Amino acid sequence: MTVTVLPDARPDLTRTGVGVVKVSTWDVGTPERQRATVDAIAKAWQSGDWPDVGLLSYTVHIGEDGRTLLHYSQWTDEQAYQEFFGAFRDDRNAEIDAAVPGIERLGLRSYELYRSGDHGVDDRRIPGCVVIVDVEFDGPDAARQRAWVDAVFEALASEPQPHPGGISGHFHISPDGARVLNYAEWESADAHREALAAPGSGVGSRTEQWERVHNYPGVTGGGVNRYTPALSLSAGA
Repeated sequence: MTVTVLPDARPDLTRTGVGVVKVSTWDVGTPERQRATVDAIAKAWQSGDWPDVGLLSYTVHIGEDGRTLLHYSQWTDEQAYQEFFGAFRDDRNAEIDAAVPGIERLGLRSYELYRSGDHGVDDRRIPGCVVIVDVEFDGPDAARQRAWVDAVFEALASEPQPHPGGISGHFHISPDGARVLNYAEWESADAHREALAAPGSGVGSRTEQWERVHNYPGVTGGGVNRYTPALSLSAGA
């Protein structure tokens, strides 16, 4: 199979057949090396056939911090990833490392998509920013993961006027029961900053529902990071 570059560097986040999502971060050091690494990834993947092992899509995002790249890939199941890891991963990484030496790979986590929602404004909008929200709990509890996500949706529904710059949110839960990741699409990074800074406009509100989310029992850590979509690949015909 050939390699297809997906429009707007955007995977189909709710596609059927996805059994596991892998998310990882690379630290490449500088904005110049961020772009060079994305170019090296594109070259390494487009120079050969798409690996026929159950990989559905592979997407790369450029961190606003000027250092990092976020990788988001969709797989049919864990075995598919393990087959790729054993047969293809090292050669591709070696080619990328030859072009951009010194990449620091900061770890890989597994997730499954639990729940998605959009703002219902215009599904044709193209996200200029992806916001990754990480939430970590004090121990494994699958029911608590889902309850926290459900509480976020209740808080969003309580908003009389959500910030218009939000496009969609895709909440993922980790198999170990200890983490949640929200892959949120926004029109721009500025729109997300405005929403955080302006109570009454979505994620910055001080409603009872949002207070419950912000003070949810058992949440011990997390973070919010913004990225620019850079490259998304999938199998072609």
